[in-house]
This record gives sequence, structure tokens and C-alpha cells, in this order.
Amino acid sequence: MSIHPIIAAAIGGALLLVTLAALRWRRLKSRRQFIDTYAFPPGITARVQKRYPHLSEADLTEVMAALRQYFHLALQARKRPLSMPSQAVDMAWHEFILFTRNYEHFCRRALGRYLHHTPAEAMRSPTEAQEGIRRAWRLACAQENLSPRTPPRLPRLFALDDRLQIPDGFRYALNCMAPAAAAAGGTVIYCGSHIGCGSGGGDGGCASDSGCSGDGGGGCGGGGD
Repeated sequence: MSIHPIIAAAIGGALLLVTLAALRWRRLKSRRQFIDTYAFPPGITARVQKRYPHLSEADLTEVMAALRQYFHLALQARKRPLSMPSQAVDMAWHEFILFTRNYEHFCRRALGRYLHHTPAEAMRSPTEAQEGIRRAWRLACAQENLSPRTPPRLPRLFALDDRLQIPDGFRYALNCMAPAAAAAGGTVIYCGSHIGCGSGGGDGGCASDSGCSGDGGGGCGGGGD
């Protein structure tokens, strides 16, 4: 019994799509495993500690774990803008790049492309986030099973600099009232919970969710991607 050519073509097309999807899934799984198991050059932590001598071995291990997480986010982001929200992790990333061959090999296996370094980047102002930092926030929240609009805590990459007391680090707060109070004392603290809120993409703002009043009280503003 013969199969109608149109039906045969449809079946063949469906099988091809399934095959391609399976190949993509295996490639993605392989890259994730490579990131998880990659042994970073030991010289990286020594250079990070030279800049931040107060960091303990446990602190340096945390910085490298956060760098590993950032590469996972870069894999998910593909070629879309992705800001680095931590100065300490940015320092580790920069030092990794200086191990040229190691870094090129890592990028090829982990990401399928060379990931160019861009300086660590916070928000434009304590309450105005740009596209790259919003994407980092959303992906980090998703990876840690946090709501991007109402997280109970900050994602690791956004909490690290403050927790490790990095002198030139970026500091974020869940409460949108904190940046205004801190600014009065000369310390810039970015409104972390507001990063996941915006006027674009149907968010409609997060006035009630993030502790920001609807009239912009507490220095909480809009700003979409």
C-alpha cells in the first residue's frame, strides 16, 4: 500500500524537524555541561584577590561560581545584549580573557562563538534600567526560580558585590525606597526589583509589586527595553 506523496512529504518534514530539534537539544545540553565542568585557569582568582585583598578563598570560589552562571546566561541570551551586573565577576571575566587560548577554546565549546568582553554595567540611574541589565535580571531570576517582578531576594549576580563588600561594586536593593535614602548619604544603590518592571512589552509597570508608588514616589521611574 503506497503513501500519498503529499502525506509522505509531510511525514518526512516532521521527522526532519524532530531530528533537528533533538540535535539542538543535545548541543545545548553539551554546552551547559561544559560550562558546569570547565576548570578555569587557577591564575584568575589570584589576580582577583590582588585587586580585592579582603576576599577569602570561599569568597573567590563564589565569584567564580557567579562567572560560571554568567556564561550560562550568555548561552541563553545568544547574541542579544547582556550586561554584567557585578564588578567582582567582571574582573574575573576580564582576567580569564587574558588567558587567550583558554578563553577562545572555552567560548567555542561553551557558546559556539567568541564572547566579547564589555565593561560591567549597572543601570542608567538608580531606577532606570537598560536592555542588557533587564535581560540579565530576567534570565538570572529564571535560572534561580525567582519572580522577576516580585523576587524574595536578589539573584546572585546582583547581590554579590554588596555581600562581598566590593569597594567599587554595584549595589542593588529590592525595596525601591532604598535608592533614594542611600543617595542622600552619597551611596548609589540601584532599585533591583524595578529592573523586572517596565512600561514596554505589556508589563504596565510594577507600581504595586515593587514597592514603588504609582506617581513615581521613592525615585521609581519607568523605562522599557
